[in-house]
Amino acid sequence: MTQHPVDDRPVHLDSPGGTAGPRVPLYTPEFAADPHAAYAEMRHRYGPLVPVDLAPGVPATLVVGYRTAVRILNDPDHFPADPRIWQKNAPADSPIMAMLEWRPNALRSAGIEHARYRKVNTHALDGVDLHALHATIERLAVPLINRFCESGSAELIADYAFPLTFAVFNAMLGCPDELGERIASSIAMVYEGVPEGGDLLTAALMELVNLKRAHPGNDVATRLMQHSANLDDAELANQIVTLYGAGTEPEQNLITNTLLLILTDDRFAGRGWHGRSLSISDALNELLFTDPPISNFSVSYPRQPVFIEGQWLPAHHPVVISLSAANTDPEVGARAHTGNRSHLAWSAGPHACPARSMSYVIAHDAIEQLLDAIPEPHLAVPAAELTWRPGPFHRSLTALPITFPKSPPLTV
Repeated sequence: MTQHPVDDRPVHLDSPGGTAGPRVPLYTPEFAADPHAAYAEMRHRYGPLVPVDLAPGVPATLVVGYRTAVRILNDPDHFPADPRIWQKNAPADSPIMAMLEWRPNALRSAGIEHARYRKVNTHALDGVDLHALHATIERLAVPLINRFCESGSAELIADYAFPLTFAVFNAMLGCPDELGERIASSIAMVYEGVPEGGDLLTAALMELVNLKRAHPGNDVATRLMQHSANLDDAELANQIVTLYGAGTEPEQNLITNTLLLILTDDRFAGRGWHGRSLSISDALNELLFTDPPISNFSVSYPRQPVFIEGQWLPAHHPVVISLSAANTDPEVGARAHTGNRSHLAWSAGPHACPARSMSYVIAHDAIEQLLDAIPEPHLAVPAAELTWRPGPFHRSLTALPITFPKSPPLTV
């Protein structure tokens, strides 16, 4: 692999992001409304490395070039994921600190620590039976669909994608429904930047750890505990928060964003769902390219100034991969999405998502269950009237209302 030159001589940077020019805010409603236009403007103005603000007072460098993103994601020596040195001088009261701050987990560690946590997580996730998962999704999806199928209308985030995603993850982790609801609400607060969300989430996770210590089962949380790495309670809570945080919000977005594509693109819905020319898998693959549920993440913090793409990136400064912009980088040419897995929606390198097969199954089955039950859904409002939640990391609708012919309840 190509190694990036590293030099310890004094470096003079034009901005804290290592690139010249004003920083682009990624937290505004305007950015959320049309990020692809923003990425195109960034690429035209700055090239593959863009100075951005993730939140007020939180500068970073956003990587919008595909090849540059792949190089960085596969170079953990120069681009480690441990934020602790950066965090010393970062604004502790920033609403996005819960998304960036150090935790003893695979997502926010490097080297030996990362390898240890990664091994525990992959062991716990590999124990999930994907064949049994199909039945779990059906069992949990049918009651949710039955709540609205006879009404002729639904709001697919609140009525379906959100509760289904959390119910599936609760089942996999062995978490009771009531406790899962508290975890869900606190994770939502973290994604929305509510400061107390992190503390509430930690408390709920520790309650789950204590519960599984007392009552182990055939579930992901128990397998985390039983691994030979002997994680302590704080480490266990932080592995679980990674699984919930990296799984539920993105999973909900993957389901709803793909449904939006199906509902608005004639290739999928033009002749009615059962007369479609393309499949749910085709829609998922295209969505993972064009509008992945996590748009900007895979954050790293160079240990030293790094020279890349003709620019110096400063040490201990966030480097954020724009998974969405990199996927659609025109420098890599137009790519057919059908059957193509070269997107970065699951990230890449040593921090690539270890649950991508599971996440794909959940999204595919959730969409299939819905469209089999209500085969002729339509948006309840014009697509141009749909709105997106502001935030630098996610690509998330505020609501997805639909109408459809009233359908009879399902049985499992």
